[in-house]
Amino acid sequence: MAGFGGFLEKKPYVPPSWASHLTLIPSHTCTIGRFPTPIHKWELPNLPQGTEVWIKREDLTGILLSGNKARKLEFLMADAVAQGADCVITMGGLQSNHCRTTAAAAKYLKLDCYLICFVEYPNKDPGLVGNLLIDRLVGAHIKLVPGQAYFKIGPEALFEMLRRKLVAEGKKPYIIPIGASNTLGTWGYIDAIREIEQQIQEENQKIQFDDIVVACGSGGTVAGLAIGSKLSGLNTKIKAFSVTTSRESFVDNIQAKIDELQAGFDLNELVTIQDVQGLGYGFSTTEELKFVKEIAASTGVLLDSVYCGKAAFGMMNDMKANPKKWEGRKVLFIHTGGIYELYNKSDHILPFAGDWSELEIDESISPTA
Repeated sequence: MAGFGGFLEKKPYVPPSWASHLTLIPSHTCTIGRFPTPIHKWELPNLPQGTEVWIKREDLTGILLSGNKARKLEFLMADAVAQGADCVITMGGLQSNHCRTTAAAAKYLKLDCYLICFVEYPNKDPGLVGNLLIDRLVGAHIKLVPGQAYFKIGPEALFEMLRRKLVAEGKKPYIIPIGASNTLGTWGYIDAIREIEQQIQEENQKIQFDDIVVACGSGGTVAGLAIGSKLSGLNTKIKAFSVTTSRESFVDNIQAKIDELQAGFDLNELVTIQDVQGLGYGFSTTEELKFVKEIAASTGVLLDSVYCGKAAFGMMNDMKANPKKWEGRKVLFIHTGGIYELYNKSDHILPFAGDWSELEIDESISPTA
């Protein structure tokens, strides 16, 4: 299957010159995203003196506004096809952006898709809200498991259980880890750094970004950005905001990916990770949701409430608390997508959503022809 302009095309992968010495270089990629994604100035309110914030619109990668997962899946889906898979398995929460993106990408490539989703009530219809609506419309096979089973048994055991079942049925499944965050998926954001470099050069920008700010959910995006930044000429600091768990749980995970690719550096050289999970993964405070609404109303940029909304909220709070740390810096914020999840929070957002009123019709106005 292929489209115009190389869309849906499997092609050999050539790494950036500065990454050509790394190990485990992918042999192929499959073009399922629309790149490059734009970068533009983000006129956020109340920035520290001299601070500039720019935003890279990864929410516009295609595959139904899928965000950062599209870059990772270009490598993983190419590998699935190369291995002769006829279906893919992945896992996440019921409103997982990753699951939704995987389901759509799989159908692009004529692969079946199985989603293991952890929920509170696995014997109840999960409904048709947000990402789940798209999962079901594109025909993903949704397998619900109790949330406690995920923590008790672990994702590897659940993946293997479903894999064996599908193999017994004569299928050829390919497992895509949570968030597509394995060593192969890391290449998605190594390559994104090459794209950022090219955009700066092509636009003749004099700008040198001091920091890249991004949400950290499973670690793969941060690992790729760190490797790319360290090895390329970009050389920016990576400020990651953890939305799922504590900083400590990510350090070993991200460092392992750096070491597997033999990139040869300690992540602490350029990566800081700050905890912004708040009420927990997938849960939002009223203050966080009001922030998402205010940013949309003032800048036109819509953030999701699970990933980039919390990262931006954390960034702005840190700027307010520590303005000297940010003064005069040029920041590139990575918008990781995921806005469909907001539909799942509509009841919470309603009290402070935009105003509405009935238009008063002047009866003296004559009807137009």
